[in-house]
Amino acid sequence: MSFEEKGNWVYLVVSVGTYAAYLAIILGRADGIPLAEVSYVSTMLWTIGIAIVLSIVGRIAVAIAKPSEADKSDVRDRDINRFGEYVGGIVLGIGMVVPLGLAMAEADYFWIANAIYAAFVVSSLVSTPVKLVAYRRGL
Repeated sequence: MSFEEKGNWVYLVVSVGTYAAYLAIILGRADGIPLAEVSYVSTMLWTIGIAIVLSIVGRIAVAIAKPSEADKSDVRDRDINRFGEYVGGIVLGIGMVVPLGLAMAEADYFWIANAIYAAFVVSSLVSTPVKLVAYRRGL
């Protein structure tokens, strides 16, 4: 397994874990009140920040575990990354239609912000597995 593939696994696990934690916290706070009234801003910012830090720390841990692989990136890695990001970008573009529609409908900020966050998470949950499959099966 290449360094880039291991890094993609780290990113996938961190993305799923932090978004699941965010949803658990927000749904736990609801406790009988409408979701749009739940305090979400600080939780969302902390979750995004923690996801960034954990992704960086995970990549560093992978690099420390096998330092000889950390600097090796070839054409295949770049092509797989480009393809995965292309697919993820398409998903993100399509996903952004929802928050745009919510903004036009003058929905609560809660729904707009969460739709944007969900679109980014779905994009990463599509692009990263595409990359991982490409590493196993090829482009």
